[in-house]
Amino acid sequence: MAKASVYFQIQPNPDKHNMQEIKRKLDEFPGVNSVSVSPEKQQVAVDYDTTGVSAEVLSMQLTDLGWKISAEHMEPHRM
Repeated sequence: MAKASVYFQIQPNPDKHNMQEIKRKLDEFPGVNSVSVSPEKQQVAVDYDTTGVSAEVLSMQLTDLGWKISAEHMEPHRM
């Protein structure tokens, strides 16, 4: 099982309620281990199993929810 983290900067400015909805939707994906949201930073961080879901799929879900991704950064987990 390969793990990775992806960080999305999203626009327009989400409020706390919107960020909780994003967290809830992304948490539903198989392979997602955890989702952290920061309305202040406009950032969504997702830890996931790369054999269950990809950063591209997570990015598409955010876009489908109506958010524009202004930046994306990935980090593989080293064991």
